[in-house]
Amino acid sequence: MPPPLSPAELAEVEAQVEVELPEEYRSYLLQISRGGVHPLPELRRVDGRWRWLLPYCGDDVANGLDRPFPHTEAWNWPDSSEPEPLPEDYPTQEEYEAAEREWWRDKVGFADEWAITQGTLVVHDRGCGFQTLLVVSGAARGTMWFDDRCVDGPVRPVLDDAGRRVGFARWYRRYLAEHSLFPSFRRRRERWSASG
Repeated sequence: MPPPLSPAELAEVEAQVEVELPEEYRSYLLQISRGGVHPLPELRRVDGRWRWLLPYCGDDVANGLDRPFPHTEAWNWPDSSEPEPLPEDYPTQEEYEAAEREWWRDKVGFADEWAITQGTLVVHDRGCGFQTLLVVSGAARGTMWFDDRCVDGPVRPVLDDAGRRVGFARWYRRYLAEHSLFPSFRRRRERWSASG
């Protein structure tokens, strides 16, 4: 397991991303590890900059951490009969890009696909496009969210059986208990469901 960050390293990370990380995640980084143990991305210095890299593929999974996450409730694609523009329908790349920007702004309500989950860190890539996010900035800061857009599902908060939103520490402890190789460490599973 990679070692934890020093307080000076954490200060350097937060200065680079221009935001203070949520307290439970900060505690993990300072007391347990800088990540890199499945499913968590490892916080590593690459070419002089700090990056969150997934353990198995090296993708950087931080998305505009200093910009506020735009949701407080579950969000799904709006109903639209107008399909997304395709490059082959436009004579030039510039015209296609202009049409795509307009489609995103007018039909979806965001500047682009990245804006839907800005202000988050992917803490678990569940495969096939399903992701678990830690909200770093915005009104939902410190809470965990599922991103199920890969199957036209919602971006939704992680909830426990009582309908309470789950923070990083509860989510990670539950993940470890459910994925432990030792049955004695497993606890009763709670069904985490979508809100609304």
